[in-house]
Amino acid sequence: MENKAIGFPEDHVIIGDDAFPLRPDLMKPFSKHGLSDEEKIFNYRTSRARRVSENAFGILAWRFRVFSKAIELKPDTIDRVILAACSLHNWLRKTSPGHYMPQNALDREDFNTGEVTPGQWRLHANTLRPVTSLGSNNPNRTAIQIRQQFMKYFTEENPLPWQWEKLGLKMP
Repeated sequence: MENKAIGFPEDHVIIGDDAFPLRPDLMKPFSKHGLSDEEKIFNYRTSRARRVSENAFGILAWRFRVFSKAIELKPDTIDRVILAACSLHNWLRKTSPGHYMPQNALDREDFNTGEVTPGQWRLHANTLRPVTSLGSNNPNRTAIQIRQQFMKYFTEENPLPWQWEKLGLKMP
């Protein structure tokens, strides 16, 4: 992504967690200490977005045990393993949805209250391993501005009806 080799759209971002550096194309939560209400909302909204990829990776690790530990293969071979697993995952979702991915497999959110019910994949130990820090903690000005724009969007332009109450905050 950093060298623009994959053709990622300029106006899109990937959501990461604290292990990742803040970059213009990679948003991460604010540090957990001394947060403003708006920063708490930003963290809540990005954690909701990150849940989508956590569900996808969790299902892959649950169904394809190769992802439950470090893969000790050549990088080129790892790429092929990942592509094969993703292809099989997509095919199984289409051809055997009830068996491959039962209704309770994914995290579910009540859109009226914001309450989350954990998916079945989370019950399986070692499905997702924590990532150690992957970059600098000194973001550039552009990355900071983009995060501020998202924070404004989440709090002023497109707030969720329950987000303030969910975090025990007063709506402005």
